[in-house]
Amino acid sequence: MREFELIEQLRRKLPASKPGVTLGIGDDAALLRAPSGTPLAVCTDTLNEGVHFLPDHPPAELGHKSLAVNLSDLAAMGASPRWALLNLTLPAADESWLEAFAAGFLSLAERYGLALVGGDTTRGPRSITVTLMGEVPEDQALRRDGAAAGDLIVVSGTPGLARLALQERRAGRPVSAAAYDALHCPPARLELGLALRGWASACIDLSDGLLPDLSHLARASGLGAKLALDALPVASDFSTLEAQTRWELQLQGGDDYELCFTLTPERRGELPELSQRLRVPLTVIGEMTDAPGICLLDAAQNEFLPSGGWSHFAEGES
Repeated sequence: MREFELIEQLRRKLPASKPGVTLGIGDDAALLRAPSGTPLAVCTDTLNEGVHFLPDHPPAELGHKSLAVNLSDLAAMGASPRWALLNLTLPAADESWLEAFAAGFLSLAERYGLALVGGDTTRGPRSITVTLMGEVPEDQALRRDGAAAGDLIVVSGTPGLARLALQERRAGRPVSAAAYDALHCPPARLELGLALRGWASACIDLSDGLLPDLSHLARASGLGAKLALDALPVASDFSTLEAQTRWELQLQGGDDYELCFTLTPERRGELPELSQRLRVPLTVIGEMTDAPGICLLDAAQNEFLPSGGWSHFAEGES
């Protein structure tokens, strides 16, 4: 299969007949029309085989994940997704692999009314780059720099499950369905991101790990944070782990694609209704502080000092 045949197959599988698309795939560039005065949110992520996903990652699930990690960025901004660009680098033109990948990508794209409007294919080590464009009403974008001292810190889902699944798979041990999905088919918390407009004071998606990403939010807001380690949401998968081992996974595991956000203490009572309405677990895990840095406290109020953090370029990371 030649390059243009790959593009044509993607064009058939992922049509661009969506609102705002004047001209989609098939020319040198797409022509898009955004509503006048509406800010665009643009994000991009690259997934490389052996770094961000294992070689045996099922292609349909990889199609889902490659889109979900970008949707997570838009969710953290409170943006509605509109258009996508997809760049594929493949070692060979494997038609069955591409068919499955496109099916996984398409299923998630259709769920959110997303149009594929362009991209590129080339030969080389397997790599996937997705660029998304979305819309967010003027002055309603969620940002990292809006938190205030005393704001509560809330996290969605169960951070650490994806890293636990990767660890168990490498050791040849079975993983639960929940942990498997966290690693292979992460959530796209778009409904939550949209609900947080005008409600949360700051927000970030958890791609590098809860501790590194919360640190980004705190620095952007000119603050520090205090986390209660015993408040971290726990799944049954963690039941056999020592507390400190679990904390390391949950704080620094990475690849979670959950949302971490802040809100005023007065809104705490509204969290259960929001959680139930969206069917997303939401857990208060700490508060923002004037003191710089992130303070991690166990149940006895002893400070916990974790080991090194997550890095895409660290030895052995995936």
